[in-house]
Amino acid sequence: MNRRDFNKTLVLLTGMSAGATLSAIPLKALAAWPKDAFGADSVEGAVTALFGSADAEVSDAIVIEGPDIAENGAVVPVSISTTIEGVDSIALLAANNPSPLVATFDGGATAASTRIKMGKSSPLVGYVRAGGKLYTATSKEIKVTIGGCGG
Repeated sequence: MNRRDFNKTLVLLTGMSAGATLSAIPLKALAAWPKDAFGADSVEGAVTALFGSADAEVSDAIVIEGPDIAENGAVVPVSISTTIEGVDSIALLAANNPSPLVATFDGGATAASTRIKMGKSSPLVGYVRAGGKLYTATSKEIKVTIGGCGG
């Protein structure tokens, strides 16, 4: 077998294996993007689009952690955790972002960490849906500085 035939065969097999892998992903997983929630321009709008209602009970069982001052708003490390039983979904929102919803975590996880993008200083708000009820955490204020100057 010459090099050209080998490369053609390799490309064909790679394409077939990629197709087989993609066909194994359920279509529901690909269609689970909450477009209306991520497109909302307010916290209430995003929560309503995501959970059907923005009425939530304030709970001390939800903890949001992040830096008090973020020197680079493009990569702000944050985490949210809860001790509430029966968690279905967790949402994290930055109130002053043009699109407040920054992350959702589904599947029963009780804690999650990520890096988010913040355009300016903003309170971070967390929502947890558990047992058919919606809970919210008191917000964590994160100050975004420009160039790390504290301004």
